[in-house]
Amino acid sequence: MVKAIRVYELGGPEVLKWEDIEIGDPKEGEIRVKNTAIGVNFIDIYFRTGVYKVPEIPFTPGVEAVGVVTAVGSGVNNLKIGDAVYHSGSAMGTYTEEQIVSVEKAFPLPPIDPLVVASAMVKGLTARFLVRTWFKVEQGHTVLVHAAAGGVGSLLCQWANMLGAIVIGTVSTKEKAIQAKEDGCHHVIIYKEEDFVTRVNEITSGKGVEVVFDSVGKDTFEGSLACLKPRGYMMSYGQSSGMPDPVPLSALAAKSLFLTRPSMRTSGISKDEMREAKGDVLSKVGSGALRIRVNHTYPLSQAAQAHADMADRKTSGSIVLIPDGSSGQ
Repeated sequence: MVKAIRVYELGGPEVLKWEDIEIGDPKEGEIRVKNTAIGVNFIDIYFRTGVYKVPEIPFTPGVEAVGVVTAVGSGVNNLKIGDAVYHSGSAMGTYTEEQIVSVEKAFPLPPIDPLVVASAMVKGLTARFLVRTWFKVEQGHTVLVHAAAGGVGSLLCQWANMLGAIVIGTVSTKEKAIQAKEDGCHHVIIYKEEDFVTRVNEITSGKGVEVVFDSVGKDTFEGSLACLKPRGYMMSYGQSSGMPDPVPLSALAAKSLFLTRPSMRTSGISKDEMREAKGDVLSKVGSGALRIRVNHTYPLSQAAQAHADMADRKTSGSIVLIPDGSSGQ
């Protein structure tokens, strides 16, 4: 028996239950992994609340983790007991002390801090596809990043800056504004103190921005559209404040705007594209070109508190869960 977080009904953080589960032995093409650091992503909240459909109930949340191989099934030749691995994939289940993983979803841990790797890939891939595939940020572009001090927002600011863009970020506090500046924002707007639409208009001399990267949703959606220049791109990739209201086509026609809701799960990314993207993310993280801020760690048993704090915007950067009794290393 191992301890895990289980969800028996959709809802708030209180539906995350800490209990014993059986995991069994790995079958052909599988390994058993003792997790040491577990990444927390907003998609975990979307599954918990029902924004994204879960394959079955009950389920264990979580889409990425770092751990140590404790058993291997038949046909597994590239990994052995004792190897440190990162594992991720479309299947959930990482909020647990130990789990069975398809060997195709695991690869040897690179020489990077395990806490960083545990929280880097999903957020890093999201940022990478946003600025290189779903919209190609180029030198001289002006971009607006909401939640600029968040896990993905921080990486978007850094990556867009590297590509030569002028980066405008929105945050909720002065402390987060300092981080956003460090992460490449040329202009930071504290939205609780000033209207972000007015400030973007001032910063761009009324021209607007080429693209808005919006993970907030309902609270920022209409304002984000107002910030765009003619033929600008609205990249709505999350809804931490709730789903935006339905959009009439006339709202886009006023500036001939483009609106998209991209997702790695549905955009038909090929294995070669994903392999290239993963290599790009790890290369930039390993070289220090991208800084992953693991600003918060919680015991795995306190996953509900981690979810509540993230949803209430009390956190910045990345969150990692540490299985109770594990050092995370």
